[in-house]
Amino acid sequence: MDMKAFTIRCLSDIRANAPLIHNITNFVVMNSSANILLALGASPVMAHAREEAEDMTRLASALVLNIGTLEKQWVESMILAGKSANRKGIPVVLDPVGAGATPYRTNTAKQILSECKVDIVRGNASEVLALWDDQVITRGVDSSCSLSDNIAETLVTIAKINGIILAVSGEEDCITDGKETYRVKNGHPLMTKVTGLGCGLSAVTAAFAAVEPRNLLCSVTAAFGFYGLCGEMSAKGCTRPGSFSSAFIDSLYAGGENEIMAALKTDGPF
Repeated sequence: MDMKAFTIRCLSDIRANAPLIHNITNFVVMNSSANILLALGASPVMAHAREEAEDMTRLASALVLNIGTLEKQWVESMILAGKSANRKGIPVVLDPVGAGATPYRTNTAKQILSECKVDIVRGNASEVLALWDDQVITRGVDSSCSLSDNIAETLVTIAKINGIILAVSGEEDCITDGKETYRVKNGHPLMTKVTGLGCGLSAVTAAFAAVEPRNLLCSVTAAFGFYGLCGEMSAKGCTRPGSFSSAFIDSLYAGGENEIMAALKTDGPF
């Protein structure tokens, strides 16, 4: 797979078709995730009411379930939306924010996985591993695990056994379906200094998956690569988090073929 050409094609399709991405996400990032999707070229909707979760999902091209600020009614809405997405056959992205930090978070993410078919789990290493390893503890929403070779091998095994794509963010990202694995080396440290950019990546992952659902592994890799590349572009003129945040939205909007061809850094499949 020529990932540069594939990423360019996905981005072009998003901008041409503006896929509707249904996000049941947290209070902290509703605004930033919506702006990130709009700048990318997708169409965001944030609808968490139980009464319309299924109906809204039927209109969407992909679904994001983000457990950042949990409430009982929202969990019910997530499961209803997930089942609706499964019936329609659209991609479902789970962002298990803070899984491993408290039993409620971890068990909620596991409940979603057990009651819905989730296609992609997107998080940091400890959040993702906590869903299958009770010994992993997360520090708030920050990872307590670095993405070592041993952890990468564990992710491959989990993905293969469960038939799921695991997309793990770190200094170097790892995306695997258990059969093939990609590494993404784009990104910038300032991305960790702005609230919501991780959750925004889950939304962007859903947008890429929406336009290329037949090859989700490459869709997710393309999303990670372009997102990290936009971080690099933004950091060229900004050295502080506030200005970086605004520049990042602009980079999502303006980035395209020239930047992808010049600086996308993806390795694989392995």
